[in-house]
Amino acid sequence: SLGIGDDCAILQVPKDYELAVSTDTLVAGVHFPLTASAEDIGYKALAVNLSDLAAMGAEPAWLMLSLTLPDENADWLTGFVKGLRQLMDQYHMQLVGGDTTRGALSITVQVFGFLPKGKALRRDGAKPGDLIYVSGTLGDAGLGLKKILNEMQCDHPLQYCIDRLNRPTPRIATGKALLAFSHCAIDISDGLFADLGHIAEESHCAALIHLEQLPLSDELKTYYKDAFDWQQILTSGDDYELCFTISPEQRANIKQLEKQQNIALTCIGEICEGQGVRCQHRDGQELVLTHSGYNHFK
Repeated sequence: SLGIGDDCAILQVPKDYELAVSTDTLVAGVHFPLTASAEDIGYKALAVNLSDLAAMGAEPAWLMLSLTLPDENADWLTGFVKGLRQLMDQYHMQLVGGDTTRGALSITVQVFGFLPKGKALRRDGAKPGDLIYVSGTLGDAGLGLKKILNEMQCDHPLQYCIDRLNRPTPRIATGKALLAFSHCAIDISDGLFADLGHIAEESHCAALIHLEQLPLSDELKTYYKDAFDWQQILTSGDDYELCFTISPEQRANIKQLEKQQNIALTCIGEICEGQGVRCQHRDGQELVLTHSGYNHFK
């Protein structure tokens, strides 16, 4: 392989593997608050891309980085690189190219990962009768953002939620393990409702969410005091957890995976015949959402 220092990177993919590639751009004031630290920005810029690799079951290998900066700032760059390197080192990734320009602060990261040929977790593999699972907990990052933007009356610091916003955990190991068990997967970036909707649409099925089964953090429960804002939890985005489906016979394997990786994997509903996503309370009452999830152009 040929990395930084020439006009192009030349990358060699191992035999019997395919190359998974994903790109995300983070813009100041849109994807991260203007008050975010350089280190947090560097970490998140790579984490959100790694989350896409995790959703396909890929092993991270390389990244490219394009930075647009308003001015030269050595301290900011030092912090940014420190945050970026945490995940680069964790996953033994190599920076193989990129670009630097002057302008409003934005960061574009492109990641490359290896997948066993023909084994990728896709969005179109769900089947009626499948169980729907999610990793981790939902809604924390959305609540953390509201706290940072002072859009709520709350004396609680909500530090856990803010940390989940600034430092999401890419579920790489979980995604790789799911290659053996799962029909399909997606990472939750725009909110569970919207992203599960992509699975339903691509798989030509419907999805039913049981609201009281959604995994929620202790901090989020403490804030809501059992009066949960389901709209916020389902649509706020930035969770970067995995949503995946399995056949019911695989339930024991998922329990075992949960123990092996010390991660919460929670069944939240099932795939059905039909189309769209429905959200149902324990008493059978349905929740009607006023919007489906985050959209840059709304």
